[in-house]
Amino acid sequence: MNDVNNDAVHNNDVKRDDGMIIRHATMADLDALAGVEAECFPPAEAATREDLRDRLAVYPDHFWLLFDRNGTVDGNIGADSADGRLVSFVNGMTTDTPDLADGMYADASLHDDHGAWQMIFGVNTIPAYRRRGCASRVIRHAADEARAQGRRGMVLTCKTGKIAFYARLGFVDEGLSSSTHGGVPWHQMRLTF
Repeated sequence: MNDVNNDAVHNNDVKRDDGMIIRHATMADLDALAGVEAECFPPAEAATREDLRDRLAVYPDHFWLLFDRNGTVDGNIGADSADGRLVSFVNGMTTDTPDLADGMYADASLHDDHGAWQMIFGVNTIPAYRRRGCASRVIRHAADEARAQGRRGMVLTCKTGKIAFYARLGFVDEGLSSSTHGGVPWHQMRLTF
């Protein structure tokens, strides 16, 4: 299931010969993260800059960022990173609560560093990099880390049209969740290790 090799370099970076690198986030990534989030989700569903800042302050090691070191930094997304262009990221908290609840999105204090479940709040890939394996790569990397940390698995919610995508990564559809986030129906999906 591992899509990236395990050649660790500084700061928990993982890279391949294709110029892509995965690393955890720092507060210096906030503007790029907020830009990608706004590009990937409608306003009612997107995390605000403040939400992302609060999450980064509490659990930066639960943000996985994929950069294209060969990507053109066009002055918009990822312009501030020495690692190249931010093209995809995944983030979420850990908790012993087995189901993803709407309150988790905005309350970073609910994070439990020893939690059994890695929640995934957002899977973001900028349009120019979609259908190139970026999201799968970051999710697999996050799953590998969660597994190595002894978590029971990962939980996310998605719209009906994304169920097959997550199923290919090993997630099981548990049906409609109780989430009303953004005013749309969500399916809860779980990857158990």
